[in-house]
Amino acid sequence: MFGKRDVFTEDHELFRDTCRKFFEKEVVPFHEQWEEDGQVSRESWIKAGEAGLLCMSMPSEFGGAEADFMYTVIMAEEQGRVGASGPGFMLHSEIVAPYINKYGSDEQKTRWLPKMATGEMIGAIAMTEPGTGSDLQGIKTTALKDGDDYVINGQKVFITNGYMSDLVVVIAKTDPDKGAAGISLFVVEAGTEGFTKGRKLKKVGLKAQDTSELFFDNVRVSKDNLLGQEGMGFAYLMSELVQERLLIAMGAVTACERVLEHTIEYVKGREAFGRPISKFQNTRFKLAELATETKIARIFVDDCLAKHMRKELDATTAAMGKLYTTDLQVKLVDECLQLHGGYGYMLEYPVGKAFVDSRIQKIYGGTNEIMKELISRSFL
Repeated sequence: MFGKRDVFTEDHELFRDTCRKFFEKEVVPFHEQWEEDGQVSRESWIKAGEAGLLCMSMPSEFGGAEADFMYTVIMAEEQGRVGASGPGFMLHSEIVAPYINKYGSDEQKTRWLPKMATGEMIGAIAMTEPGTGSDLQGIKTTALKDGDDYVINGQKVFITNGYMSDLVVVIAKTDPDKGAAGISLFVVEAGTEGFTKGRKLKKVGLKAQDTSELFFDNVRVSKDNLLGQEGMGFAYLMSELVQERLLIAMGAVTACERVLEHTIEYVKGREAFGRPISKFQNTRFKLAELATETKIARIFVDDCLAKHMRKELDATTAAMGKLYTTDLQVKLVDECLQLHGGYGYMLEYPVGKAFVDSRIQKIYGGTNEIMKELISRSFL
């Protein structure tokens, strides 16, 4: 429906077939149970590792495939194509692992990345705290020096992969008086004394994706757990947000395409007043509008992907992509649900599940209000 895309090579498309088969065989049949459990199975992580789908962009010496970013994009698209919101593979592979690879020492990379690539260790990143939201400079968690160690105290919330995590990149203040210049990153492993996980949070959507609170009560870690340089944490976080927001935008467009395709098929077969509802002008006009907006979003995001591959994607454009696509996703899913009538409100229909899963898109990765602030700063 949306035509051939020029950003992928033949090798990329062959890899797409591998990903599609993996998600259809190893994820789709179990996803409903995972939603009941509030988490995916450990086995699914191991199988993803065995299939070479974790930490693909990492160096081969640490278990990766040194694959270009487009392979990650394809995997994320195929996960989105089947509506599998549970596996937190992208955060693990393309947010947590890159922090360790870019800012970690050789010892740290050797210690953690190979097991992340096999799925033996599940990674999370702990930014958000109660009362801070998108304001990273306002965090209260501290990591204060004590000899050769740091002692971490604080609380994190809404942490994806948090409940199942084996290691967590924790954002903490090593100097509470320095603002952004006092923020550092630490890797804390599950089982460390004083580090505990709270309950699996009950969310509106994304029910198969484990999300939890994390608590740090006098957690003592070695200086060897400091990631990069002390006081550079905020700069590290900002440097990675372009790719994170691009991934969110890409996922939003994929979701729009998927829901739109399901809706088109539905209106062709659903009858009202003696004829398919696809014959009503309101249905045709509404779908024409949504298809046009989705096409525009796809072209924009693919252009962002191409720029990112050339290392030319700037923070403002990434914020625009995240803002536009996630706003569109929430609107499109709502309007497609309306075209389904009462059936759209049933979770057994893809549009119903997409409705509850999509709302978070305008919040995480920086709220869309923050995106508008960042964009406006580029010209005001």
